[in-house]
Amino acid sequence: MNGFLEYVPGTSLLHRMNPVAKLLFAVLFAIMCFCTSNPIFLAAMLVFALALAASCGMMRQTFGLMKAVFVFSLILAILLIFTTPTGDRLVDLPWGYIGTGSIMAAITTILRLEAAAIPLFLTFYVTKMSDLSNSVVKVLHVPYKYAFTFASTVHFIPVFMNDMKGIMEAQTARGVEFDQGGIVNKIQLMVPLCVPLLVSSVRKTNSAAIAAEVRGFNLRTRESGYKQYPFAAHDVAALVLIVALMVVAILLH
Repeated sequence: MNGFLEYVPGTSLLHRMNPVAKLLFAVLFAIMCFCTSNPIFLAAMLVFALALAASCGMMRQTFGLMKAVFVFSLILAILLIFTTPTGDRLVDLPWGYIGTGSIMAAITTILRLEAAAIPLFLTFYVTKMSDLSNSVVKVLHVPYKYAFTFASTVHFIPVFMNDMKGIMEAQTARGVEFDQGGIVNKIQLMVPLCVPLLVSSVRKTNSAAIAAEVRGFNLRTRESGYKQYPFAAHDVAALVLIVALMVVAILLH
């Protein structure tokens, strides 16, 4: 089973798209979601993003992402409800009121963050990090050291998560109960785990740095990669579609 942000092979259209096209599509999709405050349009874009996830068989991972984003967006939504007194008055507060506009702002925030996150999330699941980093170097002329740094950061996220899981399982076998007590107790139990995780992380990053030096990292240039990343018709069509949707979003705003 693939872990968090690990490449999942497939034959869907999203899998077959040019890595740069996928990245541009996801970034423009996220920007588009912040170009409008129309809840109907944002809901339609959320459905569209879910359809993309279904087309490449990523619904389980996507629902997990949506759950995490919902918790974060719900906090922002609650703050908006109590700090944006707009629309028809519904509830009076000592510092203002909750209005219909406050409720709509909260709903819009949740829809916007949920829709914007999914395509970016899918890009990492349907694209090999080596292809993503090499393609931005080849096509966008990004210096290799920056692309390598970004790819390494994403690559080490699931590695560190697996290390943390292993450390927690070892502590659980020794009698530590991480699921007992309140939030303060859980934080106190998690703090000692940071030391072995930090030691493991330093060792892995040091090994990765040595391996990169041995393979001639400092000599790597844009011309060093032999693989080419040409744009196909479906790549151009996807970018045209997202630009058109962005224009619609701006007009609706």
